[in-house]
Amino acid sequence: MSDGVRGWVEASFRHEVGRVVGALTRALGDFDVAEEAVQDALVEAVARWPVEGVPERPAAWLQTTARNRAIDRLRREARGREKLAIIAADPLREVPQAEPDERLRLLFLCCHPALSVDAQITLTLRAVAGLTTHEIASAFLTTEATVSQRITRAKRKVAAARIPYCLPDDDRLAERLPAVLAVLYLMFNEGYLSSHSDVPERRWLEEEAEELTGLLTRLMPREPEPLGLLALMRMHLARSRARFDADGNIVRLRDQDRESWDTVAIADAIRVLRRAAGMHKPGPYQIQAAVLAVHAEAPRWEATDWPQIVTLYDLLLRHEDTPVIRLNRLIAVAFTDGPQAALQQAEPLRDVLARYHLFHATRAELLRELGRITEAADADRRALELASSPAERALITSRLAGVS
Repeated sequence: MSDGVRGWVEASFRHEVGRVVGALTRALGDFDVAEEAVQDALVEAVARWPVEGVPERPAAWLQTTARNRAIDRLRREARGREKLAIIAADPLREVPQAEPDERLRLLFLCCHPALSVDAQITLTLRAVAGLTTHEIASAFLTTEATVSQRITRAKRKVAAARIPYCLPDDDRLAERLPAVLAVLYLMFNEGYLSSHSDVPERRWLEEEAEELTGLLTRLMPREPEPLGLLALMRMHLARSRARFDADGNIVRLRDQDRESWDTVAIADAIRVLRRAAGMHKPGPYQIQAAVLAVHAEAPRWEATDWPQIVTLYDLLLRHEDTPVIRLNRLIAVAFTDGPQAALQQAEPLRDVLARYHLFHATRAELLRELGRITEAADADRRALELASSPAERALITSRLAGVS
């Protein structure tokens, strides 16, 4: 498949997958059949579009094809006879772009409390974002077999528990919010730095996550954490033009051309963050966005307010004490207390983050700052073994080439 056609397949299908799965689920009352039919439609698009060309209306093609695959599936199953009559009598209308609430209903179905948190996140990444099992496994730092089993069990649970396809009542929205936010964050991160694609960034996936988060802020205007996540996403997006060089290689934050940052978008994101802060309910996404704001407001790398960033990470740890957050804090510690202090604080994380490539890459940076070049190269080699993103692998490889 040519890169152009591959791009059309991905952009057209992935942007529409949540709408089409939602529309089929609404028509059939069967989430499992709807989701599988849409996946079948993707397979058919990948097979036919390179030969026949991309349809004039890709979204309509995908919806019609998914509907036909659903009918085929129902014909093979005795339980599907009644549903087959429903879908045959009431053909799906094309879901207009102006009807985003279909995706929100699907999002909250996947994040029902009857499902485990891992199942909620996995199912939503698959059904709403259209991520593959490989992509989800990369996001979870787990295996594809584990993800496949999790999806299968989750869909069985949806059917067995008769989870309705609708937005929950207002008093139930809040209990599902943490899982929904986690899904959107992982979706954005997979676009921000692709785990498998030749393209280092998939902007469409970032924008899909940002759009859904914006819808969530309108659905729950008195909740500050969706606003915090929205601000976080927008600040990341504002730096897009500076994150990669002409060859698609990662440009580290310290080396980025800050003149190319979108200052209007940054100012808008900071306004969103201040709106969230005005609700006086600080949370992890607001604090992470505040860290980004400190970076965004620094005119140059050397002017970064590192003590403030350490303070923000200390606050974040009170809300969410995880090894990855402690690792991120070490970067700021290195600039406030020195690389030796940061390296000492990294040692307790060695076992728990043994298979996390950024632990080894961070440790390599600290060792290099201390002049321990051989040890730094060993840490970078371990990071290279574990990294899945082609862009990150290229960055680590370039660092190792500089050592030899």
